[in-house]
Amino acid sequence: MFDSLEVKFAMRAVCQAAQLVRTVQAEMISPALTKEDRSPVTVADFAAQALVAQLLAETFADQPLVGEEQAAVLREPEQHEHLRRVTEFVGRYVADVTSEQALEWIALGEAEPTDLFWTLDPVDGTKGFLRGDQYVVALAQIERGEVKVAVLGCPGLADAHRPNINEPDINGQGSLLVATPGGGTWTAPLEEASLENLAAFRRLHVSDIDDPRRARLLRSVEAAHTNMGGIGALAVELATEVEAVPMDSQAKYAVLAAGEAELLVRLLSPTRPDYREKIWDQAAGSLILEEAGGRITDLDGRSLDFSVGRTLAKNRGILATNGRLHDAALAALSRISA
Repeated sequence: MFDSLEVKFAMRAVCQAAQLVRTVQAEMISPALTKEDRSPVTVADFAAQALVAQLLAETFADQPLVGEEQAAVLREPEQHEHLRRVTEFVGRYVADVTSEQALEWIALGEAEPTDLFWTLDPVDGTKGFLRGDQYVVALAQIERGEVKVAVLGCPGLADAHRPNINEPDINGQGSLLVATPGGGTWTAPLEEASLENLAAFRRLHVSDIDDPRRARLLRSVEAAHTNMGGIGALAVELATEVEAVPMDSQAKYAVLAAGEAELLVRLLSPTRPDYREKIWDQAAGSLILEEAGGRITDLDGRSLDFSVGRTLAKNRGILATNGRLHDAALAALSRISA
């Protein structure tokens, strides 16, 4: 797996982007920051997308990037200071970069999906990033609707095997996770993850718990992202005895893959019943989980379809498990929605 040019690129891109984002967090977030001030995450999002797009353009110029951010936002006059900071942070990795170059690289992420492309969430878990909780840089290569390379950079996850969700390791090494079809899921400390240090990597496996009463359920922190009442009803239906754990971002997939949880569910919010997941929010995490032995579908048991644009338009919600509990969870979901 690690001999693949695509894996080498993705590891390099995510490691650098995660380091950049962590630096933005350290330098721009302070106790004086108000809840309304999203400047740090704005800068981190755009700078990380610019950096990954630049690296992709020089490595696989014919493979487009489907990213979350749009350059036009930063061209607005009131965004001048944000653009200056974005250019400054990108310039720590690319010499002599100009603001116009940074904007051009960000715009590369506005491509539409093709038969072969990459998708990026430069900061997945933006509110977690601002709170000092979990967030990730998520990058995946998709070919004809199938995820072929998945890399998650988790700066606040010290060790997927021993996650301290309530006290993220903000100043620690963080974790990098890598997966390819048939190649398994591997993790290493973010600051030690390199092709010259493959001994730092460990293979991950999901847990072997098959009793729903012992299942550890992960859910989104933000109420707008899911149906809190429905999650409670699911826990009751499964007779789960462990309280659900709130956690930001695709770091949840890392914890599932490491066998430290069994269930993850994204139910449809009553306020947004027609919402469909963005591909960059699920692509990398889905393969990370599957290659560790887990299973992921939508709420109706259908496989995730990454071939229909920027959203999972043919899927409704997300159910991810250690595999052993998947059918029981689907049955329970069917009963509470009946």
